[in-house]
Amino acid sequence: MSEAAAASATGPGQAQARTVHYLRPGLTSITPYVVVRGGAQFMAFLKAAFEGTERLRMPTPDGSIMHAEVAIGNGTIELSDGSEAYPAAPCAIHLYVEDADATYARAVQAGATSVYSVTDQPWGDRQGAVKDQFGNHWYIAKPIAWTPGPEGLRSVQPFLHLREAHKMVAFLEAAFGAEALSVAKSAEGIVLHGTMRIGNATLEIDEAHGEFQPMPCHLHVYVPDTDAVYAQALRVGATSIETPQDKPYGDRAAEVKDAWGNSWFIATHLGR
Repeated sequence: MSEAAAASATGPGQAQARTVHYLRPGLTSITPYVVVRGGAQFMAFLKAAFEGTERLRMPTPDGSIMHAEVAIGNGTIELSDGSEAYPAAPCAIHLYVEDADATYARAVQAGATSVYSVTDQPWGDRQGAVKDQFGNHWYIAKPIAWTPGPEGLRSVQPFLHLREAHKMVAFLEAAFGAEALSVAKSAEGIVLHGTMRIGNATLEIDEAHGEFQPMPCHLHVYVPDTDAVYAQALRVGATSIETPQDKPYGDRAAEVKDAWGNSWFIATHLGR
């Protein structure tokens, strides 16, 4: 995280509310899908550290987590235990909360390690950061010098640290019809901070720097037409992992991997 976040004057959650029918209930257009070693323990951490609420748990016969969902604020974390096909992949998440100090303290008490303590940051947040015992980075924040839009903030926002982050802006726009709410660049064109909107949710990006290095992750993205978005993502450089197909849980879904190693689970809820 850097002072350049101050340039995101609109704030990361000020997307206009949109009525969407293609979302699975309880999820937004962008949800981080965290693959970990020790899914049940990770769920316990989310509850203890962030007052998460378990929405769904689908265990395998051996007790590992095939799929689970934990709500935090008005957002959700999806998760599963790692496998040979999908090994553990920690990620970075910007977490907006009512009390950054208290949440940071709970996270440390629940086993996370401090990355930096909670302070008033130049970009207008009171923010601290922790690394949990599963390798995920959490940027825990509360706005203090700017006001979110009338729709409020998304509690859970993926944060991608990237090499050549400016190319990700173009990829998201072309593949997913994303809108750049704000992109602050250095004089050399390096992305210092960017907020991108897809549907009714946002994600953040910046150029990898210092200890904030790339963490290729999994993102679940709900779109109006899985087949069209899948095809467009391939046209602009993504690689196919799974072609579109109807799933037994009521989604039409596909998977692609971008040039940075992130996996995108593209889905349209079919309402059944």
